[in-house]
Amino acid sequence: MKRLSAEGYFSFEDYEVYHLALDLSAQVYRLTAGFPEVERFGLTNQLRRAANSIALNIAEGRGRGTDREFARFLLISRGSLFEVVSGFHLAVRLVFLQEGEVREMFQKAHTLSGKLSALVHKLSALGSRPSA
Repeated sequence: MKRLSAEGYFSFEDYEVYHLALDLSAQVYRLTAGFPEVERFGLTNQLRRAANSIALNIAEGRGRGTDREFARFLLISRGSLFEVVSGFHLAVRLVFLQEGEVREMFQKAHTLSGKLSALVHKLSALGSRPSA
């Protein structure tokens, strides 16, 4: 995982899910680059915004300061991830892309979804422990 802030100011950069989300977002930009121009403010924009929302919500959630809030924002991130997957199903049906072109992105999305869910579960378990 590559940190852009060398001083370690931003704890969200320590999370694998954050970096996976950035990778997925970059892939969404590459995949949507060839969409028809008429979709520039339609599906292209929607997919890019949803993809960006994944990493942005991870960062915002970590910045909220509590595990409970972080878990809530991770769930929002997962919802955005599902939105991306659904949008690419539509893109394939509209023949903007072929199934083979999105297969790797779907695999990355599946991995990211599992890791987001696992982190939410871990944070929820920490929050349910009795305090000392």
